[in-house]
Amino acid sequence: MENFQEQLKTLRDDIDDIDSQIVALLVKRRGITTKVGQLKSQVGMPIYAPDREASLLQERRSQAQDQGLCPDLIEDVLRRLMRDSYNSQDASGYKCVNPDCKKVVVIGGKGQLGSIFVDLFTRSQYQVTVMEQEDWGRSEEIFAGAGVVLVAVPIRLTTTVIQQLGALPESCILADVTSVKESPLYEMLKVHSGPVVGLHPMFGPDVTALVKQTIISCEGRSPEQYQWLLDQFAVWGAKIYPVSASAHDQAMSMVQVMRHFSTIAYGYHLMTEGSDIAQLVEMSSPIYRLELIMVGRLFAQDPVLYSDIIFANPDNVSMMKRFAYRFLELLEDIEMGDKDAFVTMFNQVADWFGDYAQVFLQESKSMLLKANELKKD
Repeated sequence: MENFQEQLKTLRDDIDDIDSQIVALLVKRRGITTKVGQLKSQVGMPIYAPDREASLLQERRSQAQDQGLCPDLIEDVLRRLMRDSYNSQDASGYKCVNPDCKKVVVIGGKGQLGSIFVDLFTRSQYQVTVMEQEDWGRSEEIFAGAGVVLVAVPIRLTTTVIQQLGALPESCILADVTSVKESPLYEMLKVHSGPVVGLHPMFGPDVTALVKQTIISCEGRSPEQYQWLLDQFAVWGAKIYPVSASAHDQAMSMVQVMRHFSTIAYGYHLMTEGSDIAQLVEMSSPIYRLELIMVGRLFAQDPVLYSDIIFANPDNVSMMKRFAYRFLELLEDIEMGDKDAFVTMFNQVADWFGDYAQVFLQESKSMLLKANELKKD
């Protein structure tokens, strides 16, 4: 036994030494990625380079396989390192795409989403002015010389705020960042004769950097005049996805409204059934834990935000009713014991998903592993 303990200690000491070397190498790597960020900032190059990332991952996976290591392990490690690299590059600041823009006004810039853009514009060396409710008496002074006016207020207030806008400089870009697009875009086009664009950042207020985040853009007027703004978002690392306002709102009824509503209904059902949430967590598989995480995450946030999203468009009611009908339709098959009908429906949906089904299966594996790791003993 004594010999065993000595051998174990020796091996553990070797592991500790290797781990120490790894930490030192990671410090060195971060120093280099910080310099990369500084260099990119100088020339206005986006932080996120998808081709470079894909190439690096492929090369290291091949190297790992050649040396008898699991390629998935190396990819997991590298992806975590890349997230840290993006953070170090983000801290370097960003190039100002349009130095001729004298002022950026963010209406609602003290709010959760507005403050993100205030920070990003500021770190890109733009002059940023935050406008809140108490500042409307000075609106003429605030808007004077503005190159961008960004409306970042709650959905229920957006159209009212836009309607209160006075005369803006002709070349000023007027934009909003709400999750509904047709109505705000219509109002912006009425009050401003210059460039107009509707924006929908597809991320929450807990985001600190825009690397790999999506911003949807809906054309309003004079896209050639607001293109530099989209270019600035790309420099911050965001992906710009252009779509019409009507197509956006239809998609959001699926992506946001129906998903949020069904999640809320599920949480409400768990509560009214008297479920023991602690027991559910302890007995959950990784996939169910991940579902509980997403349900709990929603109920940890502002209920007014979700009520604004769900109640914003009356057409959402019809969508949710159709969802409820299909839920009951499937339930009827189960009640009647019609497995064949259920399997037929399942196969039809699988065919509709096509290749995405396998893509999502692979992507979900790493998510499930992470969910399992987070489970407390």
